[in-house]
Amino acid sequence: MRASRTHSDGPPGWGAPLHARVLDLAGVGAGTTVLDLGCGPGTFAAAAVARGARVLGVDGDRSAVAAAAAAVPGADFRIGDAHDPPPGPFELVAAVQLLQHVANPVAVLRAAGRVGASVAVTTWGPEEECDVRAFGEALAAWLPPRRPPSGPPPLTDPARLRKIVGLAGLTVGAEDEVECPFTYPDADALVGPLLASGIGRAAAARAGEAAVRKAVLARLDVNRTRTGGYVLRNRFRVLVATR
Repeated sequence: MRASRTHSDGPPGWGAPLHARVLDLAGVGAGTTVLDLGCGPGTFAAAAVARGARVLGVDGDRSAVAAAAAAVPGADFRIGDAHDPPPGPFELVAAVQLLQHVANPVAVLRAAGRVGASVAVTTWGPEEECDVRAFGEALAAWLPPRRPPSGPPPLTDPARLRKIVGLAGLTVGAEDEVECPFTYPDADALVGPLLASGIGRAAAARAGEAAVRKAVLARLDVNRTRTGGYVLRNRFRVLVATR
């Protein structure tokens, strides 16, 4: 199975604080060899290259690899599978916002540990600590009912993430939490991407785009700034482990 994080989790630039904290915790600097698994359009790779790292990015999406190569000429990118990474060795293997997109996170982490001296992982924080939950709340009346949680806790649960890392044969060395504000300059910037998303299209099909827009802006009025923009504050978790 190929794994990718081609689609960003928020507006442009949202990940800068998260990327910086990963690089800080992992001690990335000039000459550090980094494998960026599920590199997407190259935003994390760009942050690592800016610190002087030597980066190889891997993604299962050909268009993402092409976009990353165009955006970050200082790194190398190739099409590949996160479950079967290049042999390296690398000083750091980064799985930034990747694990929620793969079928077997343990297998991905185990493979990362085989080729990297350390492995950095990031996930969303718990839902109640992320303002983006407001989108789903605003559209709930037009979406299928959420199923009650079943099975093990999600990876957003800190204990669950540590357990997954341990099952992969890795030892947690450092952990931290990072707040990443999602900033939108106006209502159109806030609602437009939502209407293009799966839940936005589903809600609009039942209620119409005007009703969706009205519901979202009403729910997110508490996040509106004095200049007419919107700021959604979201918490992310960073974990660095070693073999």
